[in-house]
Amino acid sequence: MSAKRVKPKPIKLKIKTGDTIEIIAGKDKGERGLVIRVDPKRQLVLVEGLTKGKDGKASPLNAVTKHRKPRGDSDQGERMRVPAPLHISKVMLVDRLTNETTRVGRRVEDGKLVRYAKRSDETVDVD
Repeated sequence: MSAKRVKPKPIKLKIKTGDTIEIIAGKDKGERGLVIRVDPKRQLVLVEGLTKGKDGKASPLNAVTKHRKPRGDSDQGERMRVPAPLHISKVMLVDRLTNETTRVGRRVEDGKLVRYAKRSDETVDVD
């Protein structure tokens, strides 16, 4: 008899689309960017921003090289640098007031659950 495989529930992430974040681990450590997409099931974020690549040219944050085949006689193949998703644990929210990285908490204000910056104790969500 095989054991039932239980899918883990997606956890409530404290980073949302549109947040400014700083990368705290990896090859682009210290770089800041804007969150384009969040995948709560896999706990990944896609970050928009530019950094200097190995060749000195501007490349996306956390870029990987994708190879594209030629699509005809006149077309030429190429190597493209495209952004790859980062794990949520490798990024940290940047507080709008202090412009420093901060941890994020959640609390109830006026009957609504909001995110707040633990460093400045100010609400992050501005609706």
